[in-house]
Amino acid sequence: MTESHSATATRRRRILRTSRRHAGEGIEDGYNIPGIVLCALGMVALALTLTAAGYGFGGWAIVAGVVCAVCLIGGITWIALESRRVRAHDELEPPQRQGH
Repeated sequence: MTESHSATATRRRRILRTSRRHAGEGIEDGYNIPGIVLCALGMVALALTLTAAGYGFGGWAIVAGVVCAVCLIGGITWIALESRRVRAHDELEPPQRQGH
């Protein structure tokens, strides 16, 4: 195996591993931010659930648990759908040169 062939194979593996073409592309495409915010709210709701349950507030623990489940499921679903959308978009559009 030649040096250039090895470098090409390594580059292909790296590209297949990532869904973004260049650094910062996830920040440029703000469509996944609601999913990240929902996941963060789900983590906060998890902390509130555990706190309420620890202090014996069963009703509030149930409410916070439901909010936690809805936020985490919604956030993970949002991120998964956006990842699928980005991959489908990348297959349709040829890669463009970014950077220098």
